Amino acid sequence: MLALFDEAVHWLVGRGLSGQWGEQPFSSRPAMRERVLQTMSDNDVRIAEGEGSVVGVLVVGSSPPYVPGNPIPELYVTLLLSARRLQGNRIGARLLELAAEIAVERGAEMMRVDCWADSPQLIGYYEAQGFSRDGVFDLRGWRGQILSRPL
Repeated sequence: MLALFDEAVHWLVGRGLSGQWGEQPFSSRPAMRERVLQTMSDNDVRIAEGEGSVVGVLVVGSSPPYVPGNPIPELYVTLLLSARRLQGNRIGARLLELAAEIAVERGAEMMRVDCWADSPQLIGYYEAQGFSRDGVFDLRGWRGQILSRPL
């Protein structure tokens, strides 16, 4: 999973989008390695495999503490990450379809996700997957966009 994060950071930096996750690989940052491990242990993790390796990760669970609560039963997409080298293969879209299946099985009426608010392309991706903008937040100077999708 750290290799996917490192690939994503490299891809983002190459496009001038270092504001999302910084410029250094996650694997070289002890705090980020710990955060990844904590996220995985606190939530439900699904792995997509292909080409003999991990090509995507879906992490779902409860909404994180920095996001306002929701009175509607929901499943929160804590992390969606796919191999940038395989962009265009719908890995993320298929993982979001799996998230919707999990949500319905658990009786959720909505899915929510957040992303970097300063990336219109990323927000547009989630909107193309059926999500709508549903608020913003500021996490120590990092602006986040909350998106929701009714089920």
